[in-house]
Order: sequence, then structure tokens, then C-alpha cells
Amino acid sequence: MLKLNVEMSRTLASASFHSLNTISNWSATLAASPRFSPQSRPSHFHFTPISHYIKKLSSVLAMDSSKAGSVKELPVGLDEATEEEYASQSKLLQEITSISSIDKAWTFKSDSGLVSQAMFSISQPNLLANKKRKFMLSTSISKESNNNVNFQWTPFPVEMAGVSIIVPSPSGSKLLVIRNPENESPLQFEIWSSSQLEKEFQIPQSVHGSVYADGWFEGISWNSDESLIAYVAEEPSPPKPSFDYQGFKKGATKDKECSSWKGQGDWEEEWGECYAGKRQPALFVINLNSGKVHAVKGIVKSLSVGQVVWAPPVEGTDQYLVFVGWSADPRKLGIKYCYNRPCALHAVKVPLYKSEAAESDFKLVEESTLVNLTQSISSAFFPRFSPDGKFLVFLSAKASVDSGAHSATGSLHRIEWPTDCKICSSTKIVDVIPIVNCAEDGHFPGLYCSSFLSKPWLSDGCTMILSSYWHSCQVILSVNVLSGEILRISPADSDFSWNVLTLDGDNVIAVCSSPIDVPQIKYGCFDKAINSTAWHWLNVSSSIFRCSEKVMSLLSSHQFSIVQIPVKDVADCLTKGAAKPFEAIFVSSKKNDAPDPLIVILHGGPHSVSLSSFSKSLAFLSSIGFSLLIVNYRGSLGFGEEALQSLPGKIGSQDVNDVLTAIDHVIEKGLANPSKITVLGGSHGGFLTTHLIGQAPDKFVAAAARNPVCNISSMVGITDIPDWCYMEVYGSNGKSIFTEAPSAEHLTHFYNKSPISHISKYSRALKDRGVETKVIVFPNDIHGIERPQSDFESFLNIGVWFKKYCK
Repeated sequence: MLKLNVEMSRTLASASFHSLNTISNWSATLAASPRFSPQSRPSHFHFTPISHYIKKLSSVLAMDSSKAGSVKELPVGLDEATEEEYASQSKLLQEITSISSIDKAWTFKSDSGLVSQAMFSISQPNLLANKKRKFMLSTSISKESNNNVNFQWTPFPVEMAGVSIIVPSPSGSKLLVIRNPENESPLQFEIWSSSQLEKEFQIPQSVHGSVYADGWFEGISWNSDESLIAYVAEEPSPPKPSFDYQGFKKGATKDKECSSWKGQGDWEEEWGECYAGKRQPALFVINLNSGKVHAVKGIVKSLSVGQVVWAPPVEGTDQYLVFVGWSADPRKLGIKYCYNRPCALHAVKVPLYKSEAAESDFKLVEESTLVNLTQSISSAFFPRFSPDGKFLVFLSAKASVDSGAHSATGSLHRIEWPTDCKICSSTKIVDVIPIVNCAEDGHFPGLYCSSFLSKPWLSDGCTMILSSYWHSCQVILSVNVLSGEILRISPADSDFSWNVLTLDGDNVIAVCSSPIDVPQIKYGCFDKAINSTAWHWLNVSSSIFRCSEKVMSLLSSHQFSIVQIPVKDVADCLTKGAAKPFEAIFVSSKKNDAPDPLIVILHGGPHSVSLSSFSKSLAFLSSIGFSLLIVNYRGSLGFGEEALQSLPGKIGSQDVNDVLTAIDHVIEKGLANPSKITVLGGSHGGFLTTHLIGQAPDKFVAAAARNPVCNISSMVGITDIPDWCYMEVYGSNGKSIFTEAPSAEHLTHFYNKSPISHISKYSRALKDRGVETKVIVFPNDIHGIERPQSDFESFLNIGVWFKKYCK
């Protein structure tokens, strides 16, 4: 049997095939393109042949049934047997899908200082509305003398309908709530106190567009006296040309008029997927006393800005804003998941004066006051000032930028901040955590941190708490940014994944989970008098992650482990890191009889990682009777830079061989039945899925590919990340030879590296044996197929399909 799951930017296709002899059944995914550039994306995807044949088939079935009398009408692709399976599995999937997730958390000290207050921003899929439902839950936290902690939760959460962003003020006495409109209405800024709405500002879209809430360009910062807020919003759209019955109308305005119509105007580049309709993130400041909004001057047009923070104030001087700038020269490429876009920290002066009414306001200055703070490094982002304002810490993806890999091992850096505010571009950059190429066994493998807390500091003013990948786990680290000391403070003997949510003084509020354990809130603390490196973690009772008894029973009947997979052909490895074992997470039933059918799970990227954390979609697949082999092939994050850089130039071979080695490993251990193995991957994982069923068709009885890369030679001309094609196919030479006009030689090489080049190995088998295929298109989704309805339907079909061919 061949099952194929394909996304043409957002398409799922499946095919199955029953062998007519002793050859094992297998499944394949045929191809499409992974990430479309918004500029080249057609307004509609037309799959005319598929829809044409479906309509014809439906009409034939209808004519046949009319002769035999009335027949129950079923959805396309379903028979009565699979309809029952759909009903059964969809009920379970819905129960698992409804489990909530914590997005952010904040803590606030009470007046007494003995009890803390905390707010948790929580989300839950809303399948009917096809978006996330967001709500807030609060608690009071008190530490008890018997080394316990008590969380007193409010009885019910409060839904945050229409809220885009919330940001507490530094003192915790105010709360900013931003509501981005879904139409051309004004934006709404609200300032709340502990008991009521204090102020409300309506900002017309002629001032700026939506405030960025994407987690990347997003940046909102209160100043120290809480009178100003700096933030990143879409620059207002320029007026479009107007036309009326006489032709072109001079003096174009943004207002609509019934006697004229608007043209399209000049096309402007975007930052690729997820940023359609977003042209230019720009920097603004709102004065909370007057309600006035000003665009910050002095920033060159070629910079897209984000992640803004106020610099420490100095009495009697103008204030500075520090932000990240991404240059649009020579052009904008896709930035989603792509840390290889050069960026720098910049400081810009925001001149202020005190009026007679003592109200802060802006001088409108045109001269440039922009300073590049990180000229000597190719990447700098997520700036954080120390509590005393003496230094500025930031993350860097210079390994990614310099090599061309879309993601790679990170580094942490520090610059001293001048107390007199005399900013210069020649500031010395100090390495706090350098790039780790190949760590010794059991040692820190390198920094893999995708974000910082807004307040990451312990009370000593120099220790940060952050989360980072450590092989197949996420762990919590403390980092002394002055000495460079790194400590793993989440339990070293735990294979669970841990993620820091917020700090409560010198204590840590975190979540931990595993593939078979729903998230659990933990409270971490240490006794300074005994040993400042010995953290202990307390359980926190919470109903946030509540699920049904049925789901808990299914999860508790499983077990998981992280398996070390030795590398084959070590002699071919060019570096020590490339020869080290890679890992796979193995999830299985606790029963001791014959092993369940196996699903091999492959992550995308390729430079990302599958973590030992709870995944609702994978929990669903294990709960319906499958073991899971979740492979972190060489090239994944979390294992050092040498292992990661061993993959570019070898995609379709090294990663494929690693997956086959992992499968053979569990078969040899008696953990998998070789006649009941399926494979599932998305994006680059879909690339591997289609390669595997082409290169090793007898290995698999079914396959599902979500949004796969199947033909790089066709992808390179329409994707928003054409440089990815060169880097992953040509390796270290890819960056230097990258061009948006690939030669015939390049296209041939792309084709030969693609799964489509192996089609001769299975196209005949499909044709001769009559392959059953299934294709699902999600035209309103993005590459990740991540909207609630799309994700639900996708995994429901995968579950039903795999069950059908693994009986």
C-alpha cells in the first residue's frame, strides 16, 4: 500500500497500494512545492484534474444508485467502514486536541512581599471558529515553611476575545492591552489598572497599521517611568493611484469616494510566508499622557525593525531605543524559521523635552541618530539590558548567517552600556557562550534558544534563566553573563522536556512534559545557604492541562525512551561531531506481547529537532495503537555545530540513511515488526518520507507526507527561500553560488537530489498494482498546515489511513 500526503504549500495527498504477491505493502507521497513566495503564489490553487474526476465519479455513483434505490450519501473518499473509523478516531482526537497550552506567564509581587500574583495566558483550539481561543487565568503564590508552594487559582479563566497582545508595565501596576482590528477600523490601546480601565486610545490606520504580534518582529517596551510605550507596527500604506470617469485623478488620497476607484499602486516586497500584506515593520512611540503617537525618526527605509527595548534612562539626557534591524538589501527573502537573515542591534535617540505642563513629548527631528551597535557580528537579536543597566546581552545566529544554514547553533554575547549615553558603533562584543562545535559526552552541547523572557534575571543581576535544546530534550539553564558559567538547573536525570515560563523572584515557574505526559507546572527553587547550584522542583496542582480519564488512561499505558543510534560508515564522517551517535525518541505500549505497528516520525527543517515534549498529534497516533520512532537525524539542532553542518550537501542520502539505520536498530532490538512500518513527515520530513519510499519501498506499508519538498528544481523558482535550495543541496558552497537565475546544471543537480528522481522505482509498481491515493488540499492555510481545522482533519486522515493498512 502506498499512502501519500502532500502539501503544495498547503496540500495533503495520500496514496496506498496493495501488493499482489509476497512483496510488502507500501505507501508513497508524490510531490509538491513546500513554501511559496507570497509574490508568486497564485490567488487560487486549481487542481482541475482531481476535482474533475471526483465530480465525474460522483455523478456515476449517483446514476448507479438511482437504479438500485436510495443509498446513504457519504462524503467523498469514505465508505461505511471508514466512516465508522472516522467517527471513533475523531472523538478521541477532539478530546486530545482540546487540551490547553500555556503561551506566556507573568508574576507580580504583592505589597507585603510575602505572596506573589501570577497571570497565565492560555490558548485552546476553537475548531468551529478555526482559530485559537485565548483566555487568562490568575493565581496567588505562597511559599510554605515545609518547603512546599501553594498556588491559589481563581475559579474560572477570563476569555480575551479580540485581544492581540498584553504587556504588563515594569512595576506591575498597569497592563497594556492591544486590539488589532480585522478590517480598516482603528487600533485600540487600553491601559488597565488593578481594578478598572484607566485610558483608551483609538489609533487610526492612517497613523500605522496593525501592531506586530508574531513573536519575531514583535516588540513592545514600557519606559522606566511608564509614561511612554515603544512598539513595532506596520508602516501606514502609501496612497494608491485614483481613477475616475476622466481617467487618472490627481492628488490621491486614502479616503474612499463613490465617484472614483483605487488602483493597485507599486508592488512592494514582503518577508515571505506569514507576512503576506505586511510591507514594513516600523517603530512608533505613544505618549500615555497625551495619547499622541509618533513614528521614530532617523531609521533608514531599508531596515525592517523589531524587538525594541528602552535603554536605561540617564537624567538630563535624551533617551535611546535599542532594536533589531533586518536589511532589505538586496531583497527580502522568507524570514519565517530562517535565522540566516543578517541582522544587527541599533540604537536610535528619541529626543524629549518637558513642556510647561510637565508633559513629555517628542521633538520632530529629521537628522539621523542611528547607531549600529553590532557591526562586527553578522547576527544580533533579542536584546536584554541587565537590571543595573550596565550591560546589554543578546543572542546571535552568526553560525547560521555565516554558513547559510536556515538554523544552527546559537551564541550569547554582551556589550558594556555607557553610563553617560555616549553611544558608539565600535563597542567591544564579549562572547558569553561561544558556538559549540562538538561537546564531550554529557557536556553542554551548545546554545539552541529561540527566545528570552522579557525579565530573565535573578536577583544577583548577572544570572539569566533560559530554555535551550539539549539533544532530544529541552532543558532550563542558568547562565552567568559575566563569568560565562552555564548550569543545567532542570533535572539532569529527566528525559522530559522543560520550558521556563517566568521567574518569581529567584524562583522559576516552568512546565515539563513528555510524549506520554501532558504538561505539568513546576516551581523551581534553591537554598542559597546550602548550595546555589542545587535546584529542587515542586509540583504545582493545576487544572490547566486537564483531559478526560480515557485520554489519561491511554497515555499512561505507554512508555518512552531516548535511544542512541550509532552512525554507520563512521569512516566517511569528516568531523568528530558527525561521527557521534544521533538519537530517536521511541514511544511504545507497556504490554509485553507483539509490538504495535510503527510510525516513523520525521521533523522538517532539516535543521530543527523533535523534542521529548508532549505533542497532541503524536499522542493521538500512539493512543490509537501505534508505536512511534521519532528520529533526530544528523543535522538536527541540539547536537553541536559539526553534527549539524554534516548534512548540507548530503540531503537525500545521509539523512535517509540515518532514518533507515534507526529503523533497523529498533527491528534488531525486537521493538518493531518489519512488516508493519509506516512513515510520516512534514516539510523536509516530507522530503525524507518521499525519498524513503522511493529508495527503500519494501520497508514501508504506508506513508503520509505533509507539505513535502519533492522537487527542488521546481521549488527554487517559486519559493520565498531559494537560498535554502542551494545551501542544502550544495552544502558549504551553496551560499557563494546562490543565484535567483539557476543554470541548467544547477536545476539538474536539484532534480537529482529530490525524491522525484526516484519515481522510476515505484511509479511502475503504483501503475501495475492500482494504487489507492488520497489528496487533501487546505487552500486557506500556510505551509505548516497549522490552523485548527486543517491540523485536525490532517491527522484524523493520517490515523484512519495508517490503521487501514496496518491491520
